This record gives sequence, C-alpha cells and structure tokens, in this order.
Amino acid sequence: MKKLIRYLKPYTKESIIAPLFKLLEVVFDLLVPLVVARMINLGVGNNDRGVLTHCFFILIGMALLGLACSITAQLFAARASTGFAADLRQAVFDHIQRFSFTELDTLGADTMITRLTTDINQVQTGVNMGLRLLLRSPFVVFGALVMAFTINTKCALIFAAAIPVLLIVVFAIMLVSIPLFKKSQAALDRVTCLTRENLTGVRVIRAFCRERQSVEEFDESNQALTRLNEFVGRISALLNPLTYVLINIAAVFLIDRAAVQVNIGNIAQGDVVALNNYMLQIIVELIKLASLIITLTKSLACAGRVSAVLAQEPSMTYADQEAPQGSGENAVSFDHVTFTYQNAGAPSLTDISFQAKKGQTIGIIGGTGSGKSTLVSLIPRFYDPQEGTVCLNGVNVMDESRAALCGKVGVVQQRAVLFQGSIRDNLRWGNENASDSALWEALTAAQAKEVVEGKPGQLDFQLEQGGRNLSGGQKQRLSIARALVKKPEVLILDDSSSALDFATDAALRKSIRNLGYPVTTFLVSQRIACIQQADQILVLDNGHLADCGTHEALLKDCKLYQEIFDSQFPGERLAAKEAGKQ
Repeated sequence: MKKLIRYLKPYTKESIIAPLFKLLEVVFDLLVPLVVARMINLGVGNNDRGVLTHCFFILIGMALLGLACSITAQLFAARASTGFAADLRQAVFDHIQRFSFTELDTLGADTMITRLTTDINQVQTGVNMGLRLLLRSPFVVFGALVMAFTINTKCALIFAAAIPVLLIVVFAIMLVSIPLFKKSQAALDRVTCLTRENLTGVRVIRAFCRERQSVEEFDESNQALTRLNEFVGRISALLNPLTYVLINIAAVFLIDRAAVQVNIGNIAQGDVVALNNYMLQIIVELIKLASLIITLTKSLACAGRVSAVLAQEPSMTYADQEAPQGSGENAVSFDHVTFTYQNAGAPSLTDISFQAKKGQTIGIIGGTGSGKSTLVSLIPRFYDPQEGTVCLNGVNVMDESRAALCGKVGVVQQRAVLFQGSIRDNLRWGNENASDSALWEALTAAQAKEVVEGKPGQLDFQLEQGGRNLSGGQKQRLSIARALVKKPEVLILDDSSSALDFATDAALRKSIRNLGYPVTTFLVSQRIACIQQADQILVLDNGHLADCGTHEALLKDCKLYQEIFDSQFPGERLAAKEAGKQ
C-alpha cells in the first residue's frame, strides 16, 4: 500500500478533511452520554423540567451537527477515493503499455484484467472506508475509555482491561486473513482466465463438442474459489461473536462494579447509565471495526497485487530521440542473433545472420515452431535478443526511439485484431491524419476495396469487438490495409494471408511489390507459392537458419526446402527434371 500512497497525494486536502469531520462527529457522540447522565441526575432526579428541556435541545443540536459532519466526511472521502482509484487505474494501464512482450507473456492477460478492475475497485473501497472509519472507531473506543475515567476510575479500569484483549483478537484474525485473501484473489485470476478463454473460444468449444468439459473445468475452479472464500469468511466471521462475548462479559463486570459504587454513594445513577452507554458505543464501534478490518484486509491484499504490477519494471528501454540514419544498402540485418523466451528450456533462434536490402522481398519458411514469427518479432523490437544485434537501416533497433521504430515498421501479425469502431477509425491506427483517399489507396493495395464498398456506410461501417461481423479473410485484408496506411519502410506480413484464396493472395503480393514507394517486405508463410517470387528466402529449421537464397537456388541445393516443396507440389520437381532431360 505504501507504493500507492503517492496517488493519494493530489487529494491530500480531501484525505485530511474527511477524517477530521469524522472526529468532530465522534466528539458529539462521546458527549451524548454525559448529557443523558445530566438529564437523569438533575432533570429526573430533581424533577426539573427546565434541565430536561435544555438537555433535549442540546441533544437535537448535537445530532444535527453530527449529521452534517458525517455527510461532509462522506463527501470528501468519496472524492478522495474515486480520484485515487481513477489515477491509480490510469497509472497501472500506462505502466502495462510500457511492458514488452516478455512481461505480458509472463504476467498474462487474465491477471492484468483482474488487477485493473476487481483489485483496484477493492482498494478504492478500502480507501473510502479507511478515511471515514479507520480513525473514528479507535477514537470512539479510546475516547469512551477516557470519558469513563472522568466519571469513575474503578469502573473505568474494566474498560482498560477489556480494550487490549479486544484489540489482540481483532489483529490476530486480521493477520491470519490477509494471506488467505491474497490466495483468494489468485484463485479469482484462474476463474477470470477460464471465463476469458471460454468466451473468446466459444466457437471452437462448440465445434469440438467440449461444452460439458468446459463447464466442468469452470465449475472446479469456481468451487475452489468458493471453498477458499468460505474458509476465510468463517475466520473473519469469528470477529463479531468474539467481540460480543468479550464486551458483554465486560458489561457484566461494569454493572456489578457500578452497582457497588452507587450503593456507597461514589457515583450517581445517571453516571452508571453513561458508563453503560460508553460500553455500548464500544460494542457498536468494534462491530464496525471488525467489518472495516475485513474490508481493509481485502484491500491490502489487492493493493499488494496492484503494487506488484507497478513494481515490475519493463525489460526494454527506448532512446528519447531518433537515432541518426545509418548508411548502406541494407534495410534489415541480423548479426549472429540468438533469442530465448523467458523460462524457456532452449533458444528459439540460434546464431541467425542475414541481410535484407532495401526494397527487397524476403520470404521466410520452415516447419511449425521453427522460429519464423519469433524472427520477425525482433525487427520491431517486440523482444530483445540475448546475443547478437538486429539493425534497421544500419542502426541497432535498441538505439531507436519507440516512435521512430513504430513509424518505420508496419506489422501484420498472424491473428488479425480489429477494434470496435468504424473501419475508418481502425485504418487510421496506421496514420491518424490520413485522408480518405489515402485510406482507399491502402484498401486497394490490400485487396480490401470491394469489402469496404460492399458494407453500408463504407468507411463509416461499424465493426464489432474483434471484428466479429467480418470473415477471417476480410479481417486479414483490413489489417494489412491498416499497416499500409502509414507507408512503412519495412512491412512484415506474418502469415497474414492464410485465410485468403490463392488468387487474392497472388493479387495482394503483386500489389505490394508495386506500391509506388520503396518498402522492404518480409513474408512469413507455410506455402511456397506465397514466397517463391521473393528476392531472398530464409529457410528455418528448429531455430537455425538452414539456408537462404532464391527459390531456384534453394530448390537445387537445400534438402529441407526440397522436402517442403515436394509435400506441397508432389511429383512436380521430378516431372521438371524429366522434362529437362528430354
């Protein structure tokens, strides 16, 4: 929680005013038993209606003032807590945006969602309750103790003995509960993860008739979360009965001692009522404190989880300014690059070296898991290699600013991701100032012009979340158009035409080669037909660069490339050889 306090500093005024007005309310509450004692001792005892009337109006006035103080405290506490939560949520979101893919892969999307929503909401509740009640309850308890000593020292000793015992019980239960609440939030992460997977993958689940298994898996995690919450709930529930028992035992001793003091004439009957009222106030405040402790315990557990996100430093840092442009004809170069994913057992790429000249088309092919997507992910610096360097236009990508790198590289990943909003808004992710003519130019190059023209409103057609109201091929073409809008120097198409038919794919590749401005294109594909016209083809095998060259050269000399070709065009290579002999 200490790391989060700085987000409460802009609301220092509200954070001071709220508890101060609560303390004023407590003062009025603590004076009530004394006024009641005066009414009994002087008004009732002496049958003095003037005293009764006077005390009555004093009680009404204190009630109104106490209500005003309570409302004021509530208002300022709400302002402080909601503002704090808004700033904290923004800070966490901004911090997550700085994470590299390494941190995002490690932490996971489900726990990020939980910490941005449920955890921060719980922290907000804790701040609100803390500002209003954290000082009020202890102040009432110790204030009642002090007021009891002003009435009768011997009776007040019962208060002095009961209060430490009550505090020990409360804090012991709190210390046991905090770790359990942390485990509960971790179990909630698991439920959130399963919910997210089932909602995003509902079509796959139904296609494979896995509804029953998915329900059972969710039920198992949900029941585990329920059992954990019930267990910690039972421990927390001990607060009320234990405090009730201890306070009532103290009340019995108090009445017994007070009766003796009344008999010997040390205190008046009204003072006994005042002492009993103070004991009742302690009961009420300890019940509130017990509830507050449970809330604060949850909030502290959640605050620790949020602090852990903010404490996670990004593994990548970017230069503040764009690096000076390098010289040479190479657009992209890899120099003995080795990369291993965090917590992976073996490198995904090993000693990769190649050069891609400006304006060239580079094809990348290999078996599943050979490292194709990993290789192109190093160019826009989604990850940093452990060994070697990746250079863009002769400059190490680690020396480039984030803005410069994003401006030079356009990426279309395997999974087409579109966002809720109009087609125009989605395309302008590439260039927020792009004109409609530039958007149509990119759509034409991406073979998506007919798709948009066929939609009502065309560029103003509203896409659903994730582009659910488009087919897979349509989403891929719009994703390619979005990357083309910013006219990148390097264009990476990571198997981004897998949902396109052969004719559309061929037209797309031809269009990209004739964009009218120099662009170095990386084509990642499983199909040789998609990359055989490339100026250079990289063949990957289990993270190693098996060979590189043109289609003809690889077909002649690279055994792995020959195997891939024969699997996709069976008998064609043999037929070509026989035709050459004739």
